[in-house]
Amino acid sequence: MPATAYRYLTNLPGVRSGRTIIEGTRIGVHDVVGLIVNGASIDEVCRSFPGVMRSQVYECLAYYEDHRVEIDAFVAEQMSEGPA
Repeated sequence: MPATAYRYLTNLPGVRSGRTIIEGTRIGVHDVVGLIVNGASIDEVCRSFPGVMRSQVYECLAYYEDHRVEIDAFVAEQMSEGPA
């Protein structure tokens, strides 16, 4: 299967520990997914992250489907750490 290119997502060394983010922001795919799995709608995610477009949220969800195990493990790790 060929690699999938994501129009709105990127990885930058040193930014958010190199995790995948929405290009031009510091918003991680895991941030978006965390809201969605906790019941937020696409529009609520956009309101939570001003400037993020619906298409970017949908692409985060597509990335999540392609990398579910990795992202679920990271989200679970973050939740077990609790607030700093």
